[in-house]
Amino acid sequence: MDVKRLGLVLALAALAGLCPSTQPLRASTVDRETERQLTVAASTLVRLRSQALVPKSRNERRRRMPPEVLGVAISPNLARAQERALRELENRNRAPVEGGPAFTGARTRLEPARTIRTGDRITLEAIEHTEVRYGGGKVTQSIRRRFEFMTRGDRITLLDEQVVDRGTHPINDPGPFPAGSR
Repeated sequence: MDVKRLGLVLALAALAGLCPSTQPLRASTVDRETERQLTVAASTLVRLRSQALVPKSRNERRRRMPPEVLGVAISPNLARAQERALRELENRNRAPVEGGPAFTGARTRLEPARTIRTGDRITLEAIEHTEVRYGGGKVTQSIRRRFEFMTRGDRITLLDEQVVDRGTHPINDPGPFPAGSR
């Protein structure tokens, strides 16, 4: 290979290394304020579902998913899925044991474990701690969840959530009552 060709190959290789479309996306963390913002938005989903387990008083309004939480938009698809989940949980007579007393209170908090940004996507992994009370007892559960966000400029949208541990069924998710809780 002559010197000109070698120079051209080296120049093209250097140029390709500088081109953003050819570089792999690197994961990075987000600042504390953004992590707090994402955690509050994600927490709203699971908190509302936990509250839906508890029968409402007559003058209490139906629980609804807000379109935005602390500046984080909720995607329309996720909002529809959340509304279906809330309706299912509200219409189900839930009790920790068959024929036992109904739930009287629910408390849920989300503890962020890891927040990673890759390109325009942010993943929040968190541990959900839920406690529901009934009669003189309570049921507690800790579940690992993953929340997916998308960014466009300064706009952040919550797109999806999922349980991390396969086979785990959170008490505040729609579907059959968790095994071993009844």
